[in-house]
Amino acid sequence: MKLRLITMVCTVTGGVAMAADTGPKDVHFDDYGAIETSLTGVVGDAANGAVIVGEKSKGNCVACHEVTALAGIPFHGEVGPVLDGAGDRWTEAELRGLVANAKMTFEGTVMPAFYKDDGYIRPGDAYTGKAPSAPLTTILTAQEIEDVVAFLATLNEQ
Repeated sequence: MKLRLITMVCTVTGGVAMAADTGPKDVHFDDYGAIETSLTGVVGDAANGAVIVGEKSKGNCVACHEVTALAGIPFHGEVGPVLDGAGDRWTEAELRGLVANAKMTFEGTVMPAFYKDDGYIRPGDAYTGKAPSAPLTTILTAQEIEDVVAFLATLNEQ
């Protein structure tokens, strides 16, 4: 009977303990812009992170950064630093902070804040030039941030 009850509770709740994602307004950056704790409590998927880094409709990091591991994706940018060796240059917490909101580390950066949904100066509704018609959402989800961090952490110096 006990086993059946536990199984039923797990089935209904989807698991024994599910941690809620840290919302954009609840993220704690340290003095240098790093985020020490995971936004989801779930380990990032580096393979999915690589897709996000290269996908035009998501992270599109290669529009500004060169990433040798993604050489098959055309038109890498030269605006931001080369991401080869990112896993050696920055800690996981620093990478998480940079991806979530690089302006917390580098005030004048042109890198977008991928995990922010308010505080914009002039937000627009897609590419229409009009004010947003709905509440703003983050560019990437909390888990997508963790996936990108997991991928970037694999990029070591050769």
